[in-house]
Order: sequence, then C-alpha cells, then structure tokens
Amino acid sequence: MRTPVDRAILVGAPPRQAVDPALIEDHLEELAHLTDTAGGEVVGYLTQRITKPNPRVYLGEGKAVELKELVSDQKGDLVIFDEELTPAQGKNLEELLGVRVMDRSELILDIFATRARSSEARMQVELAQLEYLLPRLRRMWIHLSRIRGGIGLRGPGETQLETDRRLIRKRIAILRSKLRQVAKAREVQRQQREGTFQAVLVGYTNAGKSSLLSSLSGSDLFIEDRLFATLDSATRSVDLGQGYQALITDTVGFIRKLPHHLVASFHSTLEEVKEANVLLHVIDASRQDWEDQHDVVMGVLSELGLADASKVLVFNKVDLITHAEEEMLRRRIRAIEPTPAVFVSAKDKSTLLALRETLGARVRAKLVEVVAHIPVSNGRMISKIYQEAEILNRVDENMTVSITARVSPAFLGRLKGCPDIRVE
Repeated sequence: MRTPVDRAILVGAPPRQAVDPALIEDHLEELAHLTDTAGGEVVGYLTQRITKPNPRVYLGEGKAVELKELVSDQKGDLVIFDEELTPAQGKNLEELLGVRVMDRSELILDIFATRARSSEARMQVELAQLEYLLPRLRRMWIHLSRIRGGIGLRGPGETQLETDRRLIRKRIAILRSKLRQVAKAREVQRQQREGTFQAVLVGYTNAGKSSLLSSLSGSDLFIEDRLFATLDSATRSVDLGQGYQALITDTVGFIRKLPHHLVASFHSTLEEVKEANVLLHVIDASRQDWEDQHDVVMGVLSELGLADASKVLVFNKVDLITHAEEEMLRRRIRAIEPTPAVFVSAKDKSTLLALRETLGARVRAKLVEVVAHIPVSNGRMISKIYQEAEILNRVDENMTVSITARVSPAFLGRLKGCPDIRVE
C-alpha cells in the first residue's frame, strides 16, 4: 500500500531586520526543496514580514486566519514554517489550523533521520531528535495517537515518542555515552594519520562535495542531486602528482539555520575539520546566492572555532555557467575575498588539475629540507625515504648513503628516532 504524501503549506515570516526582502523567495524555494527531499508535496505558500514574532501563533492574528483559509482551500494536511517555533506556538497553531505544524528544524531532523546510514550517524540524529522532542513531547503524543507516519514522524526517534520524559532523558544519556566512545575511536584514527597531509571538504549542502571527492580519488561514493544526500563522512587518498598524496575527507553539508542540536550531535564527526591542514570550501558556482551560502558556511565554521583556519575556495559546477559568467565571478572573488580560489567541475576531470596543484603546493610548504646519513645496511629506511620524501640529492660514500630530501615533520621525527641515522 502506497504511503500517503503530505500536502504541505510553506510559511516564510522572517523578522524585518533579519533578512533582505529579495532573499525571502530564495529561502522559501530552499524550504520547498527540503520538503521535496522529505517526501512532501508543496501545495501553497504564505509570507509575512514581521516586526517580532507573535508569542501565541508567531504570525499576526490576521495572517494566521489567512493561513487557515489557505490550508482549507488547498486541502493541506501539514504546515511548515521556515522559522523556529516555540512549543507553545506550535501547539496554538495546530489548534487553530486543525493540521500538523512543524518548523524548519524539525523538517531537517526528519531528513537526517531518513538519510543516516552508519550506526554513528543514526545515533547522532537520534540524539538530536530526542533533544528537540523533549520540550515538545505533549504535542507529539497527539500526532502518535493518529497512528500514521509522515514528515517529522519517522526515523530513529520514532519509537521514543511513546515514552515519557524520564525514559527519553535516559536514552539521551546512553547515546551521549556511546558517541563519546566513538569520539575516542576517531581520535585513535586521527593519531594514526598524523604526519599525512589532510584536507577536508566543507560547504553548503548540494554544492557537490561528494562528487568532487569521487572525481579526485576515482572511487565510488553515494551521489544524488538532493539536499543532504550523504551524512556519513568519507575519507579517500588522493594522488596530487609528483609523488605527493593527501587524505581528503567529505563532511556533512551545512545549511541556513542548521539546528543547533545537530551541530552538537555531529561534533565528533566535525572534529575531522579541526585536524585538517586545509579546508576546501566547496561553493556551487551556478548559484546566484552563492555569497549568502558562503556566509552560512563561515558562520558554522566560526561556531566550531575555525573562522581563521587555512582555506581554499573551490567553485564547483563551472560547467553550468558561461565563460563570461566565470570571468565575472573571478573578478568578484578578487575584490571581496583574500582566500585563494580555484574553479572546477567534478564532471570534467581535466579541470581538477588546478586543485591538485594547489594542494601539492600546500604539501611542499610543510616539508623540511634535511640531509640524512643512512648506513647502507639500513636498506629499509633508504627505500622508505624514496617512497615518502622528495629527493634532492644523493651521495654514496663508503658504507653510508647521504640523501638530501624534503620530508614531512612526522617523517623527520622517524628519521631522528633511528639510532644509526645522523640527520642535519
């Protein structure tokens, strides 16, 4: 039996001082994409610019009545607000409209619930859902009494909606404990990668990060042209040319008003970002509002304490814009942004050369030039230095090989740790 599709009315009502009027339509369009990703059908829109939210129903009283008429006319069964609602506002709106009401945070949490694949991602999403649910538990019980699914009522948190606050708090404690254990395991993995050049892809959702990593590494990754297609981070080794390698990690995409519960829950995953030598900020070059999306990503990075981290702007999807548009974009970047920028298309591997060269230059900048005097008998280390270093000169004299090379700080430590090798 086919699951009925929610007929959704979308509401955009930002405070007057918070949003440029020209962007309200773009924000509602994004909300529509989120609704589509969650499996809903948008059947109507309503907008209002407010001075401050009405504590009872968020909107002005007259606009709330207009919304009720729109729901009736379009036979809607779900109303989604682009702003965050208080538990009281959600309850009052549902009583007035006679249909389910949810806000942007709840919608994003629902999408994450359906997209999470690894056990870690599922735990992170469940934790965020439960923390969002706790103050709204009474209203959620009403939804469950209808014994139906739909947007906002799915995923790992669904079975917890039947429990009381005490059991939910207990489950939250268990999840936090398990995620701390996962964080410790990730820390061990990071220590094993120490000394290897690491880059992390960050960016707005659907900017093409997974496609870019797939093209760079030649490996298959799950790719779909939808918001939040992938939640699980993936790390791949990428050949940068001239003997250099980098580990590049894909991360969950960011979005406007990303629920703070999610940012907190995905903290261990986002620790990967903090350990990176460089952040590759991927931007969809075909978007007219790319600067708005850029600012959203920078806001999240600032929240993580990474506003000043080393970055490269990677403008992806240049195959979707004209040469003239690309030139205008390049001039715009030079005028407003000191961060280095490269222009690529994940669909055209020939465009990725500039990004490989940029990363290769970052790797070389971290190398240290040394002269290592290695006994001929230590063939293992001689072989190793040829594998992991940039060889500049070699002199064979008696029973010693003197190699001048550029090496990573980690490899230099290994050389100095060998008692039979002299380093200068």
